[in-house]
Amino acid sequence: MDIFAERLKELRTQSHITQREISQILNVKQQSYSRYELGTGQPSLETLCKIAEYYNVSVDYLLGISEI
Repeated sequence: MDIFAERLKELRTQSHITQREISQILNVKQQSYSRYELGTGQPSLETLCKIAEYYNVSVDYLLGISEI
């Protein structure tokens, strides 16, 4: 599993929300979101920014560039 997928799943589980809930928040299909967590799909730049904003983290953190 890649770092993005790991961090995405970790953030979601720490927030106690389901894949369905976050996919609705991000306005993406639940199947698409599931692929992000499995490391088999990549979000668009717009969705990546929405994810970072929702979890209050940087895109660099999501991508494994930063530990902050």
